Amino acid sequence: MLTKYRGELLLALGSLFFSANGTISKWVLESGMPAWRLTQIRSTGAFLVLFLITYLRSGNPLQAKWREIPKLFLFGVIGFAGVQTTYFYSIARLPVSIALILEFTSPLWIALWLRYVRKRQVARTMWVGLASAFLGLILLAQVWKGLTLNGPGVLGALASAFCLTLYFLMSKGMSSTRTSGEILTWGLGITALFYAIIMPWWSYPTHYLTKKVELLGRFHGHHAPGWLLVASVIIFGTVVPYSCVMAGIIRTTASTGSVIGMLEPVMAGAFAWVLLGERFNLIQLIGAAVVLVGIAIADRASSTTE
Repeated sequence: MLTKYRGELLLALGSLFFSANGTISKWVLESGMPAWRLTQIRSTGAFLVLFLITYLRSGNPLQAKWREIPKLFLFGVIGFAGVQTTYFYSIARLPVSIALILEFTSPLWIALWLRYVRKRQVARTMWVGLASAFLGLILLAQVWKGLTLNGPGVLGALASAFCLTLYFLMSKGMSSTRTSGEILTWGLGITALFYAIIMPWWSYPTHYLTKKVELLGRFHGHHAPGWLLVASVIIFGTVVPYSCVMAGIIRTTASTGSVIGMLEPVMAGAFAWVLLGERFNLIQLIGAAVVLVGIAIADRASSTTE
């Protein structure tokens, strides 16, 4: 039981850092850096940091038997590069709020997979909790204010949800034979390789790293070096949260990881409120509360599902 609580705390911490990263990433993106290039340097930098840490702890994390390599490549291509690529594709065609809601259907797909593929009994409270959390996300995002359903965008967002589902399931499955550091190093390494192929490093817009970036919101009028913000995205927005989430999944279940991950939009809104001066209205506050209630209900059910 203590291990489960530690895992849930790590998952919540991961969501917290991912959410805070949204504000920092927004500052970088508002400076003009293309989203794809931020993803590239984020993934590559995090891979190098995790490789070094894992190497010093336990040796070469990229060592693998030949029969493991296809699975590891699938995990990296779909579970890491796939999630980010399909997400950016969807938000280019849909309002971000709608894209996020579709992406966060991953707990539903995990529950359906467990019920109908693995033939596990899924508690009724799991479905109640997921429905409550999704309703809360809809209220939080107020999708009716910008309901634009672009067909390719919807497909991209759903693809992101399936990639995220595979990420949670494969992470849990590989945790029996590999450490969290090894799993993450492989995933981010494949992502770094993928982006290096489609966007060669010699064409990278390095001038964004040397410019002074104007901070938005409550820090208006202040500036920070681009390299410092990017370094923060790499360390505190990628290495730390991914490590927390992976360690949390190992201690709990894939369904628990996906359910607690739904905290991210709520926390991201809180950070935007505090740091960017954005405001929640009454409907959004109710939505945030409903999400939290739904997560609590689904989390209690998930412990008996896997």
